[in-house]
Amino acid sequence: MGENAGADQVKKSLLQLSCHFTWSLFFEDADIPDLEMRISEQVEFLDIKGPVGMHNLLAYVRHLKGQNEEALQSLREAEALARREQLGKRSVVTWGNCAWVHYHMGSLAEAQSYLDKVEKTCKEFASPFRYRMECAEMHCEEGWALLKCGGQNYRRALACFTKALEAEPENPEYNTGYAVAAYRQDFDDNNISLGPLRKAVMLNPADPYIKVYLALKLQDTGDTDEAERHIEEALSSTSCQTYVFRYAAKYYRRKGCIDKALQLLRKALQTSPNSGYLHFQIGLCYRQQMIQLKTSRNTLSRRQGSMQEMAQLAICEFQKTVELRPTFDVVYVCMAEVHAEIHQYEEAEANFQIALNMQNLTGHRKQDIHLRYGRYQQFHQKSEDKAITHYLKGLKIEEKSYAWRKLLIALEKVAERRVQQNVRPVESISLLGLVHKLKGNMPEALLYYEKALRLTREMNPEF
Repeated sequence: MGENAGADQVKKSLLQLSCHFTWSLFFEDADIPDLEMRISEQVEFLDIKGPVGMHNLLAYVRHLKGQNEEALQSLREAEALARREQLGKRSVVTWGNCAWVHYHMGSLAEAQSYLDKVEKTCKEFASPFRYRMECAEMHCEEGWALLKCGGQNYRRALACFTKALEAEPENPEYNTGYAVAAYRQDFDDNNISLGPLRKAVMLNPADPYIKVYLALKLQDTGDTDEAERHIEEALSSTSCQTYVFRYAAKYYRRKGCIDKALQLLRKALQTSPNSGYLHFQIGLCYRQQMIQLKTSRNTLSRRQGSMQEMAQLAICEFQKTVELRPTFDVVYVCMAEVHAEIHQYEEAEANFQIALNMQNLTGHRKQDIHLRYGRYQQFHQKSEDKAITHYLKGLKIEEKSYAWRKLLIALEKVAERRVQQNVRPVESISLLGLVHKLKGNMPEALLYYEKALRLTREMNPEF
């Protein structure tokens, strides 16, 4: 009885900690191998950021895999680093994780000794809580952990860095975290990350990692000269090269310099051969080359042969990506679109279905999948009905994103054409009513709905 009561008491204390075990980090089990690899990469190659947080996250991931001994090894490395860099308050996260791992291993006394260390530090810094501190350093640690664990955590990561900045608005690390989180949330074209990225670069002038993010954002907004300058500065730095290469490659691919992009990606691949992100970017380069061939003036037979070849190279890279990152939804969609271009419709359909059936995606990701599947149905399968169904499904998701606006345009175009061609006029006119309603043009919407009603009456007088 005594032992159980002791375990319950320790568990009660553990739940009050602020650490990786209590932060509700969200990711799928299928993502664990890739996440572990990406954390290890960051420890090794992102040499401007203290790796203490990543050792902590690695420990948590290893615990989830049932490797508690290895988890403790990662935590010992984190402890040693924190001591060396005199990180004071941040050690509380490491000790909290140690307490949890020991508890899971059944070592209650060890768990309690780490809880005591946390309590002592909380007293030292006059925290009103027995086992945690509400401070900028803690918010920052939680922010980085959330950011590393993928899309469903980004909004909360942004909130953590916001809290950290309220305490220290000019802190370089908190500004970097906030800017990266804002960039990852910047899936609309309202450019919420531009200001934060500029500030982060100003506060971290020697950090090439944040410069490449700013360059990509400036490329989005059309400030190409300034973007180019930041890319060149980042590439001339010797730190974080693996990261600089992968983001600079994205910049050059979007600029249309595919050879330059591929050259950088292959360099990055030498140090990170199992990076799903790198294989995805290489696949996108081949896909772009395939699209360039499609519109080029080469003779038809030569063009088709080369297109097939590029398509196969792209598909091969996308397949490698999903082997490494099974829940990376956008890759299945890109792969499906390449299959469609070379008329492999069964494979295209299968990949679209994987993406359409994925759980736990954010609203704008789901909208993007419905948009692209709708286009596939409309232009490759010549099924406007199925296209309309998916445009409507995407629009039902109430998140006003870039994809949402694209869905609205796609639906409007197809409805207008159907009205002109007199295809199911009542339904098509009603769709235009809906489009105007969603745009916020109520008088226009009413006109269309009234027109649809009039037509219904003409067609069915008894109505």
